[in-house]
Amino acid sequence: MAQIYVTRRIPEKGLQMLKDAGHELTISEKDGVLTKDELLTALKAKPYDAVLCLLTDTINAETFEAVPTAKIFANYAVGFNNIDVEAAKAHSVVITNTPGALTDTVAEHTIALMLAITSRIAEGDRVVRAGKFDGWGPMMLLGTDLRGKTLGLLGAGRIGGRVAEIAGRGLGMEVVYNDIKQNAEFEQATGARFLSSTEDVLKVADVVSIHVPLLKETTHLINADRLALMKKTAYLVNTSRGPVIDEVALVAALKGGVIRGAAIDVFENEPALAPGLAALENVVVTPHIASATDRARDEMAVLAAENLIAVLGGQPPKNPVA
Repeated sequence: MAQIYVTRRIPEKGLQMLKDAGHELTISEKDGVLTKDELLTALKAKPYDAVLCLLTDTINAETFEAVPTAKIFANYAVGFNNIDVEAAKAHSVVITNTPGALTDTVAEHTIALMLAITSRIAEGDRVVRAGKFDGWGPMMLLGTDLRGKTLGLLGAGRIGGRVAEIAGRGLGMEVVYNDIKQNAEFEQATGARFLSSTEDVLKVADVVSIHVPLLKETTHLINADRLALMKKTAYLVNTSRGPVIDEVALVAALKGGVIRGAAIDVFENEPALAPGLAALENVVVTPHIASATDRARDEMAVLAAENLIAVLGGQPPKNPVA
C-alpha cells in the first residue's frame, strides 16, 4: 500500500481506482488552491509515496524536498508549465500528465468561443436580459460569417488538429498554421497550409486560435506589436494558457479597434483579469472551462490514476513528461 497526497478533489472515478489498487489517499479538504505554505506543510505531514497535483499547484525543487519519499507527481492536466521538470529530474521524481483525454472537449469549446464572438452571441444575450430588445432590426448586432474565412492556428498539436478539422470540414474555412516545424501528417489530416512564421499567420487570418504550450519562448507570444499585424476585422481566440497573451496589450487593442474581438478561456494572472477587460463588449470570456465536461474530467482522473498505479507498481508510466 502506498500513501498518496491529492492536492484537490478530482472526479471520484480516478480516486476509486487508486483505492481499489490498495493505496491510501489523503485529499486536501480545502475548497480551492493551496497556498505555497499550505502545500509544503501538507506534504511534510506524512512520508508520501506519490502526489496527484493540479495545474494550479506550483511544483518545484522546494516541493520535492518537502516530500523526498515521493516517486511520482501525477499532474491532473495536459500542460505541465506549473512543474519544474529539471528539478524533478534532479530529485529523481517521475512527472506525468493527462494528454488526449480533453482533445475533443477543448477543441469544441474553442469552436464555441469562435462562434460566440463572431456571431456576437454574448452581446445579444446581454441585450435581451437587460430588456433592451425592442424588435428585429436590419442593422442590429451584425457579426461575421466564417465560411470562406481563414483560420490561423498557432500550434499544431492534438487540439489544434481537431479545431482545424471542425473549422475546415464543418465550417468551410481555409486553415493555415505555424508550429516549430512543418507537419505533413497534420496537413494531410486537416488540409491546413503551413506558414513559416507567427507573423505570417497573423497577417492573413480572420480568426487566430492559439494552441501552444506555455514556455519561456511562448510567454507574450501575442503582444502589442503582433496584435498590430492582425486585420482590423480579425478575432483572437485562446484556450491554451493565459500568459501566452499580453493581456494589457489585448485590452488596448480591443479598445482601440486594432482587432475586432477576442474570446478567451484563460488569463494571464488567473483568476484576475487585466483592468478593463471584463467591461469590453467585444470580448467573450469563460472561466477556464474548456475541458469542463463530465467525460473529459473523468478521463483525466483515470489517466492520472493509471500513471500513479503504474509507477507505484514498479512499471513505467503511461504518460511520462520526465
